[in-house]
Amino acid sequence: MSEPTPGNALFVAERIRRDWHTQEDFATAYRAHALAIGEPVDISVRQVRRWESDHPGWPRRDARRVLSSMFGGIDLTELGFVRPATRRRPAAPHQEQEEDVKRRSLFLLGAGALATTVLAPDRITPTHVRSLHDAEQTLYNADLRHGSAQLRSQAAHALNAAHNWLQTGSYTEETGRQLHIATGELSVAAGWLAHDSGLPGKARSLYTEALASARMARDLGLEAHAFGCMSLLAHATGHPREAVSAAQAAHQAAGPLGSPRWLSLLHMREARGWALQGDRAATDRAVVRAHHLYAQGPADGDPTWIDFYTPGELAGLESLCRADLGQYERAAAGAEQAVLLTADSHARNGALYTVDIALHHLNRTRPDPEAAADAGHRALAYLPEVQSQRLQRALRDLASAIAPHRARASTDWLDAYQAATAG
Repeated sequence: MSEPTPGNALFVAERIRRDWHTQEDFATAYRAHALAIGEPVDISVRQVRRWESDHPGWPRRDARRVLSSMFGGIDLTELGFVRPATRRRPAAPHQEQEEDVKRRSLFLLGAGALATTVLAPDRITPTHVRSLHDAEQTLYNADLRHGSAQLRSQAAHALNAAHNWLQTGSYTEETGRQLHIATGELSVAAGWLAHDSGLPGKARSLYTEALASARMARDLGLEAHAFGCMSLLAHATGHPREAVSAAQAAHQAAGPLGSPRWLSLLHMREARGWALQGDRAATDRAVVRAHHLYAQGPADGDPTWIDFYTPGELAGLESLCRADLGQYERAAAGAEQAVLLTADSHARNGALYTVDIALHHLNRTRPDPEAAADAGHRALAYLPEVQSQRLQRALRDLASAIAPHRARASTDWLDAYQAATAG
């Protein structure tokens, strides 16, 4: 018997997209997630049916935590739930910031806190493996919105749980292979957070661990993901030849997987390595190839984490290549385009590209401190919502670069920067 046509189509569409095809499937997955994060598991198909009705209401607090875990941390209003109106006195600015940090911590405890259940279940099932993938996606979503500052410990806890399940759990051969893949993907996520936090040695160790998991699981997707991140890390640490080699290894592994967008990203990673070596012709060839592949659009082979690779990110990565080649006017224009195309849900990247705009204006043949200061003020507007070590370093670099310029706009921006980062 088919399920009735729902009133809350947003919830149903997202449920089905995540392969919970029936209300019974969803209720079973809900119980597994609730158990993993230590929340009550009392849910019935009737409750799921209520959430899919014309009047889904607003779930109670424990249910909100479980739902946040299951759906990767998205705002529940995006699932059709209606937030109740509240009446309370306005909070002071510092109280609002503290409450926002607490809300983010609770949201992270959604998928990430499955690691508080470190002891392996009696039997590892595909549902448990799925919870690790959900933890990974939650980390990526939070990183794009807020930066990595609050996330590394959550990633470490989730990764510890995955390792413990591998070592002490009971599972079939195929479930074990999938568990290795999920653990490797968590290693990549943790490696990225370490990279963003300025810990390149830790990032390299985690990426190497992910490569080992890929080999044990014989999984080309994980291998390509790890090599691609190693390319990015090599560029950031000033090893352009390694950046090119790792990117080429990545798109060799990803070639059979049917994702033009993924291959586009990897060619752009290769382009950055060529640009850092000053090879304009090789850079241009890789950039053109990246645009050609991206134009082919989404495909069934796209990995879930590649959602960050938007047209804005494509423009932004090319702008970084132009900066490495010393083409600062083109770099500034490309970074402006990247910010215009970047959604609010990718705030961290938008903030970084905005700082890049300012730096490009200062590095031009004829520096423009007024344009740099304007971009700098726009970058400060992302604080304190975005908490990224990379953003903090970029702002410090901008402060050092703009300080020698005596323009009034420069000194005004420095005053604003000091005020925004005080304490």
